[in-house]
Amino acid sequence: MANASDSRTGKVKQFLLKLWKWSKKIFIWFFIFQLFYIILLKWVNPPITVTQLTSWISGHRLKRDYVSRKNISPHARLAVIASEDQLFPDHNGFDWKSIKKAIEYNKRKPGRIRGGSTISQQVAKNVFLWQGRSWIRKGLEAYFTFMIELVWGKKRILEVYLNVIEMGNGIFGIEAAAQTYFNKPAKQLNKQEAAMIAACLPNPKRYKVKPASAWLMRRASAIQLQMDNLHTDKDIILVTGISPP
Repeated sequence: MANASDSRTGKVKQFLLKLWKWSKKIFIWFFIFQLFYIILLKWVNPPITVTQLTSWISGHRLKRDYVSRKNISPHARLAVIASEDQLFPDHNGFDWKSIKKAIEYNKRKPGRIRGGSTISQQVAKNVFLWQGRSWIRKGLEAYFTFMIELVWGKKRILEVYLNVIEMGNGIFGIEAAAQTYFNKPAKQLNKQEAAMIAACLPNPKRYKVKPASAWLMRRASAIQLQMDNLHTDKDIILVTGISPP
């Protein structure tokens, strides 16, 4: 009996050892693949994101058209910074003050979840991950945010953001949004139009650019005021390419 028990124990140990070796190999190959993918996306647009695929599978349309930075209006670049992340040129991917405020707010009002994500974090989530609030996803989001800040730089992060973010129900990216709402390419968006698109970003499925609600127009006006305040900042000018005053 003892020999049989020892034999079973030995087999279990061998199995666990093989499993550990295979797990290490899988992890190493996965790490190499994702690192290669991050580097590749510095120049190549992501083929499809989980969010875009989910939108299509769930029965919503998938309308997108990636465009290069030079074909995106500087007003659009400035509008999303004014709307979503005014410290974008200055932080390292994380706005710790906003994150702390969001955590405190969510503790006070657990029924109303407020995010504190930067543009970099939103890109990490939308390009590499899935929607959700699990700690695993947040941990992976932090890793990918760090990596794209390190490898891509601010201009590329902003370019990808404007190409992959949802800007309406099933409408992804600034080019698709510009064509859908204003019948023009993203390169030709003026300040008001860019601000209207940026105003829907907190919840693009709920806040419609066309027809625009009174709330969206008020928010768009507030974004335009912030754009006027920000476009004199040297770092903002460098990242957005907006003409200095």
